Amino acid sequence: MTYEFDLFVIGAGSGGIATARRAAEYGAKVGIAEFDRLGGTCVNRGCVPKKLMVYASHFPELFTDAVGYGWSAVKSSLDWEKMITAVNNEVDRLNGIYQRMLDNSQVEILQGYGKLVDNHTIVVGERTVTADKILIAVGGKPTKPDIPGIENAITSDEIFHLKTQPKRMVILGGGYIGSEFACIMNGLGTEVTQITRADMILRGFDDDLRSEIQQGMINHGVKILNHTQIIGFEKDAEGIKVKVRKDGESEDTVVVDAVSLAALGRKPNTQNLGLENTKIQLKNGAIVVDKYSRTDEENIYAVGDCTDNINLTPVAINEGRAFADTVFRGKSRTMSYENVPTAIFTTPEAATVGLTEAEAREKYGDTVKIYRSRFRPMYYTLAGKEEKTMMKLVVDQNTDKVLGAHMVGTNAAEIIQGVAIAIKMGATKANFDATVGIHPSSAEEFVTMR
Repeated sequence: MTYEFDLFVIGAGSGGIATARRAAEYGAKVGIAEFDRLGGTCVNRGCVPKKLMVYASHFPELFTDAVGYGWSAVKSSLDWEKMITAVNNEVDRLNGIYQRMLDNSQVEILQGYGKLVDNHTIVVGERTVTADKILIAVGGKPTKPDIPGIENAITSDEIFHLKTQPKRMVILGGGYIGSEFACIMNGLGTEVTQITRADMILRGFDDDLRSEIQQGMINHGVKILNHTQIIGFEKDAEGIKVKVRKDGESEDTVVVDAVSLAALGRKPNTQNLGLENTKIQLKNGAIVVDKYSRTDEENIYAVGDCTDNINLTPVAINEGRAFADTVFRGKSRTMSYENVPTAIFTTPEAATVGLTEAEAREKYGDTVKIYRSRFRPMYYTLAGKEEKTMMKLVVDQNTDKVLGAHMVGTNAAEIIQGVAIAIKMGATKANFDATVGIHPSSAEEFVTMR
């Protein structure tokens, strides 16, 4: 049978675009459907605008640090509208770049929702197309809990379009998105209260990393309420009243200006895709795939957050490129989910790769040895601040292999990226010890820990 496209991609986020361009490079005729802006969550509502706001939030501290180095004090104030406009202008620029990249790759873009009619047919708006292979890359979306008055809370998607800066803000949730935005808004001058039901923020990360970040955030002025549940929201003339209850205590109220950020996780965006017209299976709302990203329909694949594997942009890109290499180049390749590094752009910043201490002890038992260092980086000595950096290596004593590396402190993401290469290659603690450190730097601590 002849099809209109060799590959049709539903969703033009980072994973979908990377796959489309790679398949086209191998000679495939490719189409892609997107109802929103090109680039998906990462470019439009995630990694890119968030990181720009992280940069913006650091300037007040840089101004004060400079005084310790002999610079005169600076009095400066934030123009919220100017910052938000600049951030969104950069997003617009990136959208244009993605458009040109797809055009140059001769990928046809169809504007609208893509919906499966059967395993080879997709309808996009008023157009129906057929394809030999189909890739679903529709990503995820933020969730809102079923709490009275939750309609008064925004999600991380909307924060990039606030016209004015809130003076007081509540962040609901202790995950990395909520923690990052708590730090961003605090750094920009908003009074922030973060609420989580857990005993610490950032569940799933190494416990030393979690406690170090939480204490660092508190030191920087974020009010964190652990063991606390949200009862509901009420809007009145004062603003929004967030009703909470701490374990074992009576109900309390936190009053904010006009906004609360619900950052209580994301879920796969798999509704209204026409999956019921195929053999594709879902598990907890996510598309079930094998190691080649193939669904239960032999010719339909899925990558990225809609599969709810590791929800990171570089993972979606690598999954998609592995699929394109395998199917359209004939070079079988799969995505490895071991030792995937990640960063948390809180203040202080953190990054991690490999096993946490708890995971390592569960897998390897008493053979696990921990190397840990906590110190004040040189930068903060003249600034007169007690900012600390924490570094940690998790090692299997039987093999001397480094199982995990964790860091909290300035430039953690940049440092862990290099460490991740070593761990991915199976480096031992002896390999780390034999490496000459760059002095003076914080990074050298990873090769000098005893």
